[in-house]
Amino acid sequence: MERGLSGTYDRMTIGGETVQAFVPLPLPPNPRLDLDGPLQQLFESAVLALGRLDSITTLLPDEELFLYAYVRKEAVLSSQIEGTQSSLSDLLLFELEDVPGTPNIDVHEVSNYVAAMEHGLNRLKNNFPLSNRLIREAHKILLSHGRGSSKSPGEFRRSQNWIGGTRPGNAIYVPPPQTVLPDCMAEFERFLHTEDDGLPVLLRAGLAHVQFETIHPFLDGNGRVGRLLITLLLCQAGILHQPMLYLSLYFKQHRSEYYELLNNVRLTGNWEEWLSFFLEGVKITADGAVGTVQRLNTMFRLDRDRIEEVAGRKAGSALRVHEALKSQMLLSLPATRLKTGLSYQATATAMDLLVSLGIAQEITGKRRNRLYVYKKYLSILNEGTEV
Repeated sequence: MERGLSGTYDRMTIGGETVQAFVPLPLPPNPRLDLDGPLQQLFESAVLALGRLDSITTLLPDEELFLYAYVRKEAVLSSQIEGTQSSLSDLLLFELEDVPGTPNIDVHEVSNYVAAMEHGLNRLKNNFPLSNRLIREAHKILLSHGRGSSKSPGEFRRSQNWIGGTRPGNAIYVPPPQTVLPDCMAEFERFLHTEDDGLPVLLRAGLAHVQFETIHPFLDGNGRVGRLLITLLLCQAGILHQPMLYLSLYFKQHRSEYYELLNNVRLTGNWEEWLSFFLEGVKITADGAVGTVQRLNTMFRLDRDRIEEVAGRKAGSALRVHEALKSQMLLSLPATRLKTGLSYQATATAMDLLVSLGIAQEITGKRRNRLYVYKKYLSILNEGTEV
């Protein structure tokens, strides 16, 4: 449904040029969303897919093991959309405390995203409301180091920003002026807290994401915070009991359509077209996550069976090393020894067995300071993150 322009233009002069900054109307859309027909069917399919995703977490032998890797995959993907060149392997190497070396800026930014995400989720678990304060807290962590650290981490902007172009005068899009930003974010927070407008949480998340990207309240990091906001909303509402849904891969794969639809909402007010795209992404992403969990469970079981078959009654040490690699798929021998409690010799012997079975792979080619990766596990999680 086309409602016309979903905001107003604020004309101002910047650097001698006349600029039109867009100020969005408060949510929810008016007239109300048209939930009949195809959009309703997409909504029901997405809700069913989310239900399958939420229930399959009970099949995981250890939810935390999977979430450790899955959250990091999302951090890599969300950061790649902003232009970073870091890979999942880079991030896992950076997090190994016993491996020396100075991380590059890209890896540091991805690590910040993991920290920001975990902070937001922990705050929600402790019943802190999803609010402007929480958004600012996550942003402060996101930009604590790296290229955005000089751009007011944790603070809403006090100057004009823009998207595309070299200045506001030739930009693709100019967000609301800083003078009206407090009002925009106050209305945005009010929408987040509203519970009596009849809008399902999933649709609320789709609307909130567009509104946040349209307001663009920070000088940097808006895209990453906006994507994180979707998962935080679903977890706060109890739609997901674990943060298992991340749309960054879907947005990355459909980047042109994603940006086109964001702009189209502003120009025509056609929220239904955006929500159709969003709900399709939720369904595809949820189904993909379910498939990943099933593949990993099968892989873990088959690898354990192979270890027991080859080692027989002496499989205990190898199985402990296997469990260590499940919890952190990239490890050195000293780190593996700490995780397993085995002697150095027992750790090395067990790791050699896993290498001979093709489960683990040594990746340095060195005699000392060797690093081992759970090869198939990393391969599955790497899908879609290739730089």
